[in-house]
Amino acid sequence: MLDGYVDKNFNDPPSGFNGLRNFDVRSNMPHISMGMITIDHSPAPFGFHLDVGFGETFDIIHSGNRDPEAWKYFKQAYVSVKPKSWHGVELDAGEFVSSAGAEVIETNQNFNYSRSLIYVWAEPYSHTGFRLQYPIGAHFTGSFQVVNGWNNVEPINRGKTYGFTGAYAWKKVTWNHNYYVGPEHAGTTRGWRNLYDTNVAVNQTDNLSWYLNFDYVRDKNVGPGASQWAGVAGAARYAIGKKYAVAARLEFFNDRDGGSTGTAQTLKEFTLTGEYKLTSWLITRAEFRTDWSDHSFFEKKNQPTGVTTQPTVLLGLIAYLAPKK
Repeated sequence: MLDGYVDKNFNDPPSGFNGLRNFDVRSNMPHISMGMITIDHSPAPFGFHLDVGFGETFDIIHSGNRDPEAWKYFKQAYVSVKPKSWHGVELDAGEFVSSAGAEVIETNQNFNYSRSLIYVWAEPYSHTGFRLQYPIGAHFTGSFQVVNGWNNVEPINRGKTYGFTGAYAWKKVTWNHNYYVGPEHAGTTRGWRNLYDTNVAVNQTDNLSWYLNFDYVRDKNVGPGASQWAGVAGAARYAIGKKYAVAARLEFFNDRDGGSTGTAQTLKEFTLTGEYKLTSWLITRAEFRTDWSDHSFFEKKNQPTGVTTQPTVLLGLIAYLAPKK
């Protein structure tokens, strides 16, 4: 896949970056978000999955860690074991995307072009370690994970982060629960971070889909006290024929102590996205988005103290080629 966009930020931020964005970060210019090749072999009984690519998205999902330079070109790289005698149980080892959240890194698999605040600021993107997935009955799949932490391949301390996930899947509804707990401060195992994430995705009709996503994080400080942040997001997508679609997202995010965004603030966001498929492999999206803060958090030209709103428009182009099923 190849994903690019051109963005207009009506605040004209002096830095040239959109505030709080992690995938449509550049303002007032065209930019390549990411290019990626995926190679996958389903375990029978052995398999592997590899996502390798380039672009600012790959830099972002590996930022803030001390991993070797080569790892920034990988989104996922893991091997799998799934013998028939295990009755559906699968063991993965390597780097894999997080189970948390209703959105994903690949733009074409989301309702909107930009990502929600809670996806960017409340959830991990990936983990490295072991993941055991096991089905129970016809509708439930559980997972237990032992990983090095949030968004880092190599460990940042001697501790481990533990993930407990469960997904209930029916014909039109999927309900996911995810809990991650472990030390996330570099060089020490003191101060554990707890994340609870739940999301419900509904394919109500052939044309209408929607989801709700809630996150709560409590990050214990190395010393006294803790930082907390939480948010809720909801989005819906309506397909008009085979080529057109419209999607909207609304969310609230409370970074109570500033532990996530760096400023203690309450945020709101509304996004409206229109989609048109030029071909089966080429998608265009036009998007209007406004972010609000109860503090003067966003940059604006000739406003050195900042402003409380950030309106943007964006045009994205996504090329995606995959084997026909």
